[in-house]
Amino acid sequence: MLMACKSGVTHQAALMLLLLSWRDSMLCNGLTVDPPEDLLIVDPGHLGRLEIRWRPPASLANLTECPKLYHLEYFNADSRNQVIRTSRISYSANFDLMKDVRVRLYTLLSGPCTNDTVIKSKRYTEVVQKPLITGIVAVAVQDFICVYHNMEYMECKWGRNPKMPADSQLKLYFWHKELQQAQECPKYIFSGEVRSGCNFTGKSLPDFTDINFCVNGSSREGPLKPTFISLQTQNQVKPGPTDNLYLQTGSDRQLEILWDNSAGGVPGECLEWEVEHSQEGPDKKMTSEHILTMETRLRLPSIHENQINCFRVRSKVHKYCAATSFWSDWSYPVCHPVVRMKEVAPEPESDMAYLYIAVSVIAILMLSLCVWAVFKVRSSKQEKKPYSLLNTLFSRSSILTVVDA
Repeated sequence: MLMACKSGVTHQAALMLLLLSWRDSMLCNGLTVDPPEDLLIVDPGHLGRLEIRWRPPASLANLTECPKLYHLEYFNADSRNQVIRTSRISYSANFDLMKDVRVRLYTLLSGPCTNDTVIKSKRYTEVVQKPLITGIVAVAVQDFICVYHNMEYMECKWGRNPKMPADSQLKLYFWHKELQQAQECPKYIFSGEVRSGCNFTGKSLPDFTDINFCVNGSSREGPLKPTFISLQTQNQVKPGPTDNLYLQTGSDRQLEILWDNSAGGVPGECLEWEVEHSQEGPDKKMTSEHILTMETRLRLPSIHENQINCFRVRSKVHKYCAATSFWSDWSYPVCHPVVRMKEVAPEPESDMAYLYIAVSVIAILMLSLCVWAVFKVRSSKQEKKPYSLLNTLFSRSSILTVVDA
């Protein structure tokens, strides 16, 4: 009898739990999640860094026990689709202001009112903002590029559009999160009288931070089409060339190449190296191969003593320290055995130099003689004129005197 009573209670409890679960399920299935409201895009003047703001849906204001997240979709300045989930009601990101800015927003609800499952709103809020900046159609600077030379100073350069009016005046502005407002280029680079770049020597620019640039301008025909670029300095590094390159051979005729890290601010552990090995073949022609290494030395197998081997190296920041990088300039080549240049080549140049000097001296002397001769002739003519006049007068006077006698 007792066992039967316990069994009845157990069945009733299980039935109650089932009913509660069914009720919660019905509540969840009947719950409607609305999208956020008042979606707004604000431009604070940061050259493409826009702020996205919104308000939670009013229908979920009383559900304080249920956490709310927001699912944000947008296309950034690189035209890549980005998806962000945040509990905040604002977000900032970089956009290309010369393209449409499209933002789409959903609401995500979870917690006890959803049985700890995540429910996404079926509808969404979307804003599409057209470019507000206009200019002369298809007239903008070309080939904008920034190079962070040896992590010591950065230069940004651009090319002039052939369709650009001759009286165009170009300006560069930049902004990053440590600045309140955008600033103009501290020192322009000129090609003739035209601005073709900006030098940031002495201007501190942060690493691993988006820096926004804008090159715009004006002319008599109207404003020029602006160019917007966003980049990070650590991805624009060009190391300096290697100054010291050494060769040494061992008893086993193995050849070892050693070099020093380039001077400057680039950490040695962030560099990868490319070695160009040029080797003289049996037909006396040089063939080249390129070898990549993370070390500042390279050992080659045994070589022939009479065979010419030449080397040069360059470096760049590897992928574990930066997303992209520029190769440095090549070092001066070194060869084994040492290649001696023929000394007969400079002789024609030196003979021609002596010939040019001799001709120049003769020309100067002849010119001096010509000037002296002209001056002498003019001086002699001026001296003869008064004497000839006096002689004429005296001769006339004497003739008259004879006649009177």
